[in-house]
Amino acid sequence: MSEPKGSLVQGINLPAAVSLVVGSMIGSGIFIVSADIGRQMGSPGLLVLVWVITAVITVMGALSICELAAMYPRAGGPYVFLREGLGPLWGFLYGWTLLLVIQTGTIAAVAVAFAKFLSVLAPRITPDVFEFSLIRLRAPGELLFALFGRAPATPSYIEIGISWQRIVGIATVVILTWINVRGVKEAAWIQTVLTVTKVAAVGGLILLGLTIGRRPEVAAQNFGGFFANVSWSLAILPVMGAAMVGSLFSSDAWNNVTFAASEVENPQRNLPLAMVLGTTIVGLIYVSANFAYLSTLSFAEIQHAAEDRVGTAAAEVIFGDAGRTLMAIAIMISTFGCNNGLILAGARVSYAMARDGLFFRKVGSVDPVRHTPKVALWAQCLWTSVLALSGSYNDLLNYVIFAAVLFYFLTAIALFRLRSLKPDLPRPVRTIGYPWLPGLYCLLTGAIMVNLLFKSPLYTWPGLIIVALGVPVYFAWRRFGRPSPEGAAAG
Repeated sequence: MSEPKGSLVQGINLPAAVSLVVGSMIGSGIFIVSADIGRQMGSPGLLVLVWVITAVITVMGALSICELAAMYPRAGGPYVFLREGLGPLWGFLYGWTLLLVIQTGTIAAVAVAFAKFLSVLAPRITPDVFEFSLIRLRAPGELLFALFGRAPATPSYIEIGISWQRIVGIATVVILTWINVRGVKEAAWIQTVLTVTKVAAVGGLILLGLTIGRRPEVAAQNFGGFFANVSWSLAILPVMGAAMVGSLFSSDAWNNVTFAASEVENPQRNLPLAMVLGTTIVGLIYVSANFAYLSTLSFAEIQHAAEDRVGTAAAEVIFGDAGRTLMAIAIMISTFGCNNGLILAGARVSYAMARDGLFFRKVGSVDPVRHTPKVALWAQCLWTSVLALSGSYNDLLNYVIFAAVLFYFLTAIALFRLRSLKPDLPRPVRTIGYPWLPGLYCLLTGAIMVNLLFKSPLYTWPGLIIVALGVPVYFAWRRFGRPSPEGAAAG
């Protein structure tokens, strides 16, 4: 039987859904951010502890929203959860921030990361911005704080323009968008293949790092002094909270499968399973990878790896000079697969907003032949390309660290509110350990937010401004926007 024209189709089965979770989470972060965490924490044990805590918080988040995912298996995921649980404004602010920065900025950053590692194989693909296109601007966050006399002594700038790395990065986004436009089943199949490949590559690095590549003297030093020179006091908590920024973003996007909920087969069962299985798998991979790093590299080598490329340094120990090339290929596969998942999922949020009359109406349309939100996908591609050319995506991502955690916190709050306001709604899956587990999740994410407000004000306050700018936009869309004829329920 053929699918009705103009509707999304359920083309994502359970393995593909798990692959979407795992593939969207694993990008380039696990190969890089351990260096910065190591510098901040100053101890092998604390480095691993940061990753363990991050894994636990991420799995707790997945367990906390399983109930909402099963209740509202519609396109948009958290946009729908926040709309139903806290009100349309909060749903819009999530979609606004996701479209403006979180999803598109992440896609741009991951795409350029792909190009950076491609430059290992093709050195002509450099990050240098062409002279004729170079425009230098002061970082927006620093300009904001300069008004209050708190700008850093050494200013930083963003370079707007064209470089070979940005061109290659944009090309990968265009290719992956085209693949996703062709059909969700094709995109899901490619996602599964790429995820299996990248997990095999990372798993191989971990296995070899713990066996053949293990340096006994280095392992003895790292594990013998696992918590050496650690002063256990409450003062360590703010430092750990700030250090978790990198690991949290490396573990982000675990909820992206809910963005495409209406295209998942048997969503009441498969969405919760995919999130819990996916986050658990990635958490184990990340912690194991850090044990592999500590088995092959001294702690100082981790802290001061060239360009923070810890994964490459470990691969060079295992494979010699060929390790740099092998790791570059592995990370290219990883980032390509990561972006396929991000592109597939992200467009479904703007699609859902358009169906509610809160974004351009055309974005809420579905290709009658391919059954994909084609316009939403290409709109996402266009804005991602602008961010890539602006060179500002890394700054923008820093500004929404606080906002991302805020929306995770608010989604858990929506769970409590829906239990109170609509206790009789069908709940195919109920949150395990309610109210204690989601309550603890709210407590932990709330503590991270408070910590970031004080430890990283240069980034948290601009992030809040980005979110707040969505308020007048929301009321403008409410006044002048028109929902699509089918409405959001069709998604």
